[in-house]
Amino acid sequence: MIQAPGRLALHRAVLGEMSGTAPTGLLRSMRYQAEVIPGANEYANEEDFREALLMAGRADPLVAMWRAQFYQWDFAVDPPWSDARPRTEQRRAHLYARLALDPATAKLLEAGAPVSTLPEPVVIGTKFEPWYHLRERRPSRHSREGYWNNYRLALPARHWSPEAIADLDIATDHVVERLADPTSEIAYQAKGLVVGYVQSGKTANFAGVIAKSIDAGYRLVIVLSGTLNLLRAQTQRRLDMELVGRENILRGAADHESDYSDDPAWIQRRFLEFGELPSLLEGIDIHRMTTRDNDYRSLQQGIYALEFEKREPSLPLYDPANLHRAAARLMVVKKNKSVLTKLVKDLRKIKTPLAEIPVLIIDDESDEASINTTRPKADAERTAINQCLSDLLTMLPRAQYVGYTATPYANVFIDPSDAADIFPRDFLLSLARPTGYMGAADFHDIDSDIPEAERTYRNSNEKAHVRDVVVADEDDTEPLRKAVDMFVLAAAMKVYREANGLGDGYFQHHTMLIHESGWVDDHRHLLARVTQVWWDADYSGPTGHARLRDLFDTDVALVSAERAEGYPVPATFDDLRPHISPAVIRIGGDQKPIIVVNGDTAVETGEADFDKRAIWKILIGGQKLSRGFTVEGLTVSYFRRRATNMSALMQMGRWFGFRRGYRDLVRLYIGREETGPRNRDIDLYHAFEATCQDEDAFREELEQYAETIDGEPQVTPAQVPPLVSQHLPLLPPTSKNKMYNARLVELRSPGRWREPTAYPTAAADLRHNVATWQPVFDQLSTTTTEFAYHFPDGQQSHLLRAHHTTLSAPTFLALLENLRWRAPRQFAPDLEYLRSITADRTVTDWTILAPARTTNDDRIRLGAHTFPRWHRARRRDPLFGAIAYNWHRTIALRMAGALPTSADPHTESHTTPHRGAVLLHPVIEPHNLSDLRPDNTIDPAKLVITFGFVAPSTAIGRDSRTVRFTTVDAGSENVVVDSEE
Repeated sequence: MIQAPGRLALHRAVLGEMSGTAPTGLLRSMRYQAEVIPGANEYANEEDFREALLMAGRADPLVAMWRAQFYQWDFAVDPPWSDARPRTEQRRAHLYARLALDPATAKLLEAGAPVSTLPEPVVIGTKFEPWYHLRERRPSRHSREGYWNNYRLALPARHWSPEAIADLDIATDHVVERLADPTSEIAYQAKGLVVGYVQSGKTANFAGVIAKSIDAGYRLVIVLSGTLNLLRAQTQRRLDMELVGRENILRGAADHESDYSDDPAWIQRRFLEFGELPSLLEGIDIHRMTTRDNDYRSLQQGIYALEFEKREPSLPLYDPANLHRAAARLMVVKKNKSVLTKLVKDLRKIKTPLAEIPVLIIDDESDEASINTTRPKADAERTAINQCLSDLLTMLPRAQYVGYTATPYANVFIDPSDAADIFPRDFLLSLARPTGYMGAADFHDIDSDIPEAERTYRNSNEKAHVRDVVVADEDDTEPLRKAVDMFVLAAAMKVYREANGLGDGYFQHHTMLIHESGWVDDHRHLLARVTQVWWDADYSGPTGHARLRDLFDTDVALVSAERAEGYPVPATFDDLRPHISPAVIRIGGDQKPIIVVNGDTAVETGEADFDKRAIWKILIGGQKLSRGFTVEGLTVSYFRRRATNMSALMQMGRWFGFRRGYRDLVRLYIGREETGPRNRDIDLYHAFEATCQDEDAFREELEQYAETIDGEPQVTPAQVPPLVSQHLPLLPPTSKNKMYNARLVELRSPGRWREPTAYPTAAADLRHNVATWQPVFDQLSTTTTEFAYHFPDGQQSHLLRAHHTTLSAPTFLALLENLRWRAPRQFAPDLEYLRSITADRTVTDWTILAPARTTNDDRIRLGAHTFPRWHRARRRDPLFGAIAYNWHRTIALRMAGALPTSADPHTESHTTPHRGAVLLHPVIEPHNLSDLRPDNTIDPAKLVITFGFVAPSTAIGRDSRTVRFTTVDAGSENVVVDSEE
């Protein structure tokens, strides 16, 4: 439906009026606006609005503008017109009542703008003095004044949905409100950390924070953008294009004098425009201290440019009389000792008292270079970049520090007692996973209940997107050729989609990344190998087409049939074949199908500059492509490089990101290694899986502890390090010299499933544990009982057939205290919790369940009886993955009171208020199966007795807090388990 201009103008005016205040009666507002809008009277009634909504599609401009405003209202923090929580049906009901809408109109609006299901950001923080929301929430709301408003309005052109924009608004509010009030007479230096996902849009968040901070009064913004020129230039351009704007860049100069005069987006006028310099529009100018091509330079002119003007010389700069008339300074600088030393030196020379300048320091990739890796000692010198940061924070008492990273482990392990360091003492904010993002979880089937034999391209991420790389020797190019074939086939699929609805040029970039090593010499050899693969491929001849046909039929067609999300897919390879030649020409028509990116030259010359030209190429790289730099259009990744810690590995995951229009075509070719107790090589795919689990566990812990109790935080950022988990001992979260300062003493888990993983491997310890558990096996019932949990919806039931018995709480605790572990510290916080609830009798006994198998063939004799045995491999040496099945855990959760009634008499008979539940599994690892004797016995040294437990949901401990900590001297011992323990 094409909306009438008068109707659109009327509703635009209505929403413009209400966006600055609060939702008010729609009919009254329409009638009022219709008096000043020519031809709008006929639309100033609810019947017309309802009819227009009924005829409109989701993309209709009328629906889009209302959807955008609804999400602004839905996400608003503590609005005066509603006491309901954001993003709830209650908030929406208040909204409809304020608008005085007919229920039929409300229903139509609900269809076009459903209540958002995006999770809110999670914030761990100390108490702070509210200031941001006590002022007018947007000091500069008008488009001609406010940088945030301009930034927000530019996002739809980058395919941001109204919901995502509203989410960004809330997330950036959470950051800015925790900074100090820039107009306060008392200087306070807030420090925080924002945790996003790799390649997930963290730049958009800190651009929004910068915009709001400048609007609020911050006048010097320093963005520390990685250690590489290419990343600094990419960040500078992004901020210039979307935040600074054309007029601030030119400052009266001619168009061709801009440092972006050769940039296609500049030429096409896609940089933000105000119409005039913001200061001529009663706004605030931004003076750039760095440009796209030039980092900060120490020049006399630069020193003068850093001087801040005062309208009222007798008042300090932070006084509103001066602050809201002073221009802001923005610089995007590399984390380079020379550059930062120049900046520190120049700041000391300016006449404006440094104590008066409200400063915002944004540290992108804050876990790289910024961290002081010197072991804390009284006389130890800081590392170079950390020293420069310390100097800045010391000399600028009004400086606010906000770090951004996807791998926060190094940051949270900084010594919080070091006042001159960058520990995020005030807040730690975990961003929600963005809609449309492909992250680590999208390439794994973590804790999937689907048996491997039943996994398909629809229900298995690994099957859909991951391909193993197993090479016979370093001269074996067959796996590499398969990956290049997939790259070409995916290119043809993109060309096909452009020709069938998406439009010419929809896929501006199409890339493949090959990452085997960080060494330049290795890149030279790899370039020669890939070049030979390309020219031998015969993509224009029968041999190449035969391979592509087979790959299409056995891979692409099958995956895309399940995961194309509505994008066009050719019915046969013959339908795709006409698009192969155009795709190959786009990649190699210039005789340069491959770019090596192991320095800044490839970007500086434009060869790998995604901003200056369309790039359909194979990229070979290492460290230069492992940190922050966005590889646009990345579709196929060939990855064989190892890492020494979790943070480094995740940063290498360049295949994470947004893949609009080609998610089904994404492929990861990744190296696989043999693993086991005697082999310390890491299977790269499972290393990523373990890292993903660590990341998810960290975020889940933060979310759990973010809830305040009686207005007090459960944990502060200083207590966050113990929440970091480590699923793979050979791959610690970050380097050991960054992991110190605190230890988790007790982890309380009432009504939550807990499954220890660090079981021993030593023969003596395994035998000891079998002997410890033997009395329990002697006590288990010799027959099984079927327990069930029938879900309230009546559509699903979980079943568990198990041997069972009951142990008193003191008996069970004594057993656990006698067990041996490969890494005792991992279970210690759980054990301390079990001690406390046993002592205060909030747990009186435990139901022990030994699940049965669907067949009676797999048995193990323990004492006088036989029980089901389980086969599990330590894929993450020495840790197992999940052992208990999800449907078995459901029964245990109900018996512990964590779920409502099961409607099953057997299950209910074992459920009491102070009873916990345990699932017990005798496990034989696959390499020990051959040692099983005919009578179903085995050497106890080759048997692992594993268990998981759910404490009673009533066992909350002495108070309602969930965790308890103790402090250790900085640097005296590690927080997480050493790989050698």
